[in-house]
Amino acid sequence: MKTISSSKRHFSDYGWLKTFWLFSFSDYYDPDNIQFGALRVFNDDIVEPGTGFPTHPHHEMEIITVVLDGEMTHKDSMGNTAVIKAGDVQRMSAGTGLTHSEFNLSDKPVHFYQIWIFPDTKGLKPSYDQKTFEPVQWKNKLLPIASGRGIPDTVTFFTDAAIFRSDLDEGLAISHNADSSRRIFIYLTSGELEVNGILLKSGDQARIEPENEINIKAMKNAAFIMIDVPSCRGWGYDGKTLRGEKAR
Repeated sequence: MKTISSSKRHFSDYGWLKTFWLFSFSDYYDPDNIQFGALRVFNDDIVEPGTGFPTHPHHEMEIITVVLDGEMTHKDSMGNTAVIKAGDVQRMSAGTGLTHSEFNLSDKPVHFYQIWIFPDTKGLKPSYDQKTFEPVQWKNKLLPIASGRGIPDTVTFFTDAAIFRSDLDEGLAISHNADSSRRIFIYLTSGELEVNGILLKSGDQARIEPENEINIKAMKNAAFIMIDVPSCRGWGYDGKTLRGEKAR
């Protein structure tokens, strides 16, 4: 398990947008921090009232937005117009290409996470999904909120992955079963967690290549997001390709 402290996050302040980029993004580039398994982007964003992201394109990516506080107004080239509020989860499958905008039209800042995950299949038709969850649903449990693994009552997407939300009372412990075919990413919104015996504080990350069960305990009241994605072990050339052959 690799842990990354809150102080090591990349922070940018554009006035209207204050953001922590947990992976290389836009003008932040770190060749050792491009992705984690199929997880490509995790942005922790705060957008000021009356501002937002103008219309811009995406393609070949599963884009999931989790709103923690406030609300965003979304419009896209598929014809969707929606307000995404605290507790809501939205997914866009960019597929062959789409454009969209996001503006905070309310009178207070909006705080949300934007997560990008590579799809299992390219060339999909762009599509949209959105669902509302209540805090009681993720209280003292791991609640799946978005999934491409056939988990019912979640926002669906097109990767063999799942996103969980949890808010644990101090002293409570839970576990998650995983093996070497998976990678587990944890981002702590607030409080303190012990993950497999290692302490995380607010804003910290854990990036885990598990061999068996992951044990999570709240050392103080703790809110966090957990993402279970396919491992990228084995991506690239197979053994036969690496043996090569003479040109004919």
